[in-house]
Amino acid sequence: MYDEQQQAEHGPLAGFTVGVTAARRADELGALLQRRGAAVLHAPALRIVPLADDSELLAATKEIIQRTPDVVVATTAIGFRGWIEAADGWGLGEDLLARLREVELLARGPKVKGAVRAAGLTEQWSPSSESMAEVLDRLLEEGVDGRRVAVQLHGEPLPGFVEALRAGGAEVLGVPVYRWLPPEDIGPVDRLLDATVSRGLDALTFTSAPAAASLLDRAEERGLLPELLAALSHDVLSACVGPVTALPLQARGIDTVQPARFRLGPLVQLLCQELPGRARSLPIAGHRVEIRGHAVLVDGELRPVPPAGMSLLRALSRRPGWVVSRAELLRALPGTGRDEHAVETAMARLRTALGAPKLIQTVVKRGYRLALDPAADAKYADA
Repeated sequence: MYDEQQQAEHGPLAGFTVGVTAARRADELGALLQRRGAAVLHAPALRIVPLADDSELLAATKEIIQRTPDVVVATTAIGFRGWIEAADGWGLGEDLLARLREVELLARGPKVKGAVRAAGLTEQWSPSSESMAEVLDRLLEEGVDGRRVAVQLHGEPLPGFVEALRAGGAEVLGVPVYRWLPPEDIGPVDRLLDATVSRGLDALTFTSAPAAASLLDRAEERGLLPELLAALSHDVLSACVGPVTALPLQARGIDTVQPARFRLGPLVQLLCQELPGRARSLPIAGHRVEIRGHAVLVDGELRPVPPAGMSLLRALSRRPGWVVSRAELLRALPGTGRDEHAVETAMARLRTALGAPKLIQTVVKRGYRLALDPAADAKYADA
């Protein structure tokens, strides 16, 4: 098939730009995206600060040693390892491990399970879905009334998790192993926001709820929140690794997509399906033209196009086959120039980039139009 052939040649994400907000494993996610052809813009929306010397973590650790809980929930591998290492630093490591051997120890997913076993412990249970919702369901089915449950937090209180346990009658102790803070250098985040608002991105990826919340907060600080929400609502796809990550966006009315398995690989595969499916594909002058984020596929050949040219092409494709005036195309160009000669210059470069000048027709004294194939004219006549 044509789609399979073109993907084999240049990757399913070729021509698309994807933003990465992750602080952890950003290199891994970026490499997965680039391997499939995407251009990647990375800006960690927050940073992780370990709490090895934090009084809250020390107090929670001492309380667990002095009053052994019934259940301990380990939520992240990095957090669980950090907790054990911090306890060792305080001279409490052996005491903590002894208590954890006495409790019902639940591990959310295989990576956490690996960290638990590396510490010489054995989990009683781990969900196949890697979902905190499944962990919660198990605890509530067992019954938590009167039980003490310690939960290793990952950066922020888990939305709804602790509240549901307390509503079920549990005494809940949070174990704050690390904290999310804004990045020390806010510049990359601001550039990511600017690219999103200007539609320079096709998708934004989120791997944690705090990162999503942090990006929204920064947009609000800069007075860009309405523009950001508009971009994410209509033009820039929000791809989240799971439902908890999506909560801050959904609270603002933003629709998100999520893979069935909450891992980086499935997240990238989801983008490989979603972004090409959102691209505009048109029969023009005997060619099949697919308009992507910063490039165009002409009969399956990837043709990079400058930003000004992409702006013109999008304006023309909104009404395929219809004449678009120079004045309207000038408004579509980046910047606030008034000289319609800028349209002619950008149009000449666009035609060169496409490698097929006849795709766009000049209509004397009126403007330009996409040379839509006659068979397709009727379909778009009322567009």
